[in-house]
Formats: sequence, C-alpha cells, structure tokens
Amino acid sequence: MNENLMDKVVSLCKRRGFIFQSSGIYGGLSNTWDYGPYGAELKNNLKRSWWKSVVHGRDDVYGMDAAILMNPRVWQASGHVENFFDLKSDCKSCKKRFKAEDLKGSRKCPECGGELTEARPFNLMFKTYQGVVEDSTSAIYLRPETAQGMFVNFMNILDTRHPKLPFGLAQIGKAFRNEITPGNFTFRTREFEQMEIEYFVRPEEADKKLDEWVETRFNWYLGLGIKKDNLRLRPHGKEELAHYAKACTDIEYNFPFGWSELEGIANRTDFDLKQHSKASGQELQYFDAATKEKFYPYIIEPSGGVDRSVLALLVDAYNEEKVKDDMRVVLKLNKDLAPVKVAVLPLLRNRPEIVELAKSITKDLKKSMVTVYDDTGAIGKLYRRQDEVGTLYCVTVDVQSLEDKQVTVRQRDTMQQERVPVDNLKNYLEEKLR
Repeated sequence: MNENLMDKVVSLCKRRGFIFQSSGIYGGLSNTWDYGPYGAELKNNLKRSWWKSVVHGRDDVYGMDAAILMNPRVWQASGHVENFFDLKSDCKSCKKRFKAEDLKGSRKCPECGGELTEARPFNLMFKTYQGVVEDSTSAIYLRPETAQGMFVNFMNILDTRHPKLPFGLAQIGKAFRNEITPGNFTFRTREFEQMEIEYFVRPEEADKKLDEWVETRFNWYLGLGIKKDNLRLRPHGKEELAHYAKACTDIEYNFPFGWSELEGIANRTDFDLKQHSKASGQELQYFDAATKEKFYPYIIEPSGGVDRSVLALLVDAYNEEKVKDDMRVVLKLNKDLAPVKVAVLPLLRNRPEIVELAKSITKDLKKSMVTVYDDTGAIGKLYRRQDEVGTLYCVTVDVQSLEDKQVTVRQRDTMQQERVPVDNLKNYLEEKLR
C-alpha cells in the first residue's frame, strides 16, 4: 500500500470534517479524536449495519446496552485487576514510556537514545471514584471491554427471554484502556468503541461455532465493500492466547502501516461464567430442559472495533483519479455507509428562482434520504467537494430546470449525468439507493 496514503486520509478527514484532533484549540490531547459531521454519519452508518446484521438479521442474538461503570468486584472476578497490565519502561532522559514488547530487548530509548528503566507492570484500567470521598472504598473503573456487562446479565436474559442454546448477546459501547498508543491516527486510542457479541454454545459445539462466526464476520467486512485483497484471517498461536481462551482468529486489514487487527473471534471457553458464579455466589449455569443437564456454556466472542473499522473504510475507499488535467479525489464508500446520499446544487446562486427550486427539492428529499444543499462555490468545485466526502448523487438545478422541470443527476463513481423530471426525482433516487 502507498506509504503516503495515511497522510492523505488524515488530511482529508480534517479538511472535510470527518475526524478532528480532540481539544484542538488547547493543543489537543494525545491519541484522542472527535468525529465531525461526516465522520459521525459514517460511524453511525457502520454501527447500524452491524446491528442490522447481527441482531435484526438473526433469530439467535439479542441486543443490550450495559453500563460503563460496574461494581469493582466484576473486574476482580474477570481477572482484569490482577492480569490486565503491560510491561513498560521509562526513558531516564526524555521521560517517554514504551511497551517492553515494542523494545525487543533494547535498553536504549528509540526516541532519544537515552537509558531505559527496568520494565515494570502497569495496569491498563482507568481508575476513578464514585461518590464525594476519594478513597480506596469508593474506587471504581471505566470498563476496559464491554464483554463483562453481558456475562453478568446472562441469567437476566435467561429469565426474561428464555432462549435456547446456542444464543448470543450483542452490544456497541465505549471502552477505555490506559495504554501506550503508537500514533497510527485512530487505530489505537485510550477511549474507543467496540462492537461485541458473546455467543453461548454447548461445549462440544464450540469449535464448529467458532469457525462459523469467523466466516460470518469475514463476509460482513466484504459486504461493506472492503477489497478482499486487503483482508486476511490470522489464527493465534498458543503463546498469543489470553489465559481464558482456547482459540482465537483475527480478521486483519492491510493498513498503510501494515497488517493489523480489525476484529478478533475467540473461544473464551466457560471461564467467564464460572468466575462470576464463584465470585458473586449466583449460579450462572444453563439448564437444558430437554436433557435435564445443567452446565456452563462455552462462549464464542466476535469483538470488533468501530474506530478501526471506520479507519479501514476510509483508507479502502480513498481513490485518486486523473480527470483531464485535474486530479479527482473520491471516497468510494458503498451506498449504505456513505455519510450523504444526495447533494442538491444550484448552478447559479444569484438567481432566486433557481435557489428556491433547489431548496424545495432538498426539503422534499430530506424526508427519505440524507440530503445536503450547497451553493458555496462554482459547480465544478462543488462536485469535487462532494466526491471527497463520498456523496453518491449530485442533483444540479440550472436555468433549463425552470423551463422543462428537470434536473441533472450526476453519479459519483462514473460521473455520468442524466436528466430526470423533478416530479420523479425522489422515486428515481430511492430506486438507485435501494
């Protein structure tokens, strides 16, 4: 992949309102980002696609939304308090901190060449306090993953929805990890959003269900329009597996900085339900009425990152095309993900009747599709602006439109234009977007 591609995508994101540096007017905050108007739309479209696929499109997965703040005993039971840490070294000269695994045994600072301290363990969880007194009795954590909220609600789902195995829980939510980030834009941040499924199965079916979910999740990314050559599956070696996992396969994307994880699909075995049963005193076994068995289900966990997926989509959709003597930048996002479906553009903004018709068309289209109105430049500049944000169709209202009641519809990818009657415009676009 083009090494300059990341710089181009970052520039586009800032220039066109996809992603901004958080707290920018104060110098920013390291690895913290805000999503602007187009970025928020893209992110929400991605989450809607995921929810539609794994919750609305299936009969065996239920959606939920657990709280970010949880009883601290949850994190003791899950092993996060004891095991969720990185080994890190500090530079005695420049004071920067580095992961031991990234140093590969070196005792020299990769930034300034200074001497490094011995590696020490640092817990990755953000600690805060609940209530007005800040002491050890009021300490709680921002969740480092969304999964535990689904595990501790396992019995609530059994009691209210009465599902039969296999079944799953799904949620989208924020998580927080106080880790060193490599600076690859939004790929790894301390505050991030996860799309997670916890799928409960009989132990003897776990291997088969893991393979099924790997295939399902890989195909979902292909369905988003991501190029197949930029995706691959990477099974974990035994030395990579978390202490609770029997197996795990990553779906990786070929970012400009190399192959990196989009989503991991793991077999967590029965570790989590056993741990929470033991720590809480509440029995979390599943009772099979048909066989009269009582057991702890195994858990298959597809866990993907919203922010990483958005970044992959932006990189994958970025295209530069030579058009005559000009270079056209276009985001070829698929129709479900594109932040804006239609832009309405008056050819002459100094003609009130043209502006009035264009605004009337915009108002009508907004009822059924995401539509914007723009009259802040010449028509060529407006086309280029909409290409850069991935707008699927541009509707141009010109002088002739006042006479024949037709407008010009331009398609993003081909740039082909077609005259369409105003009365039929909504039906025409709805058919194209369907």
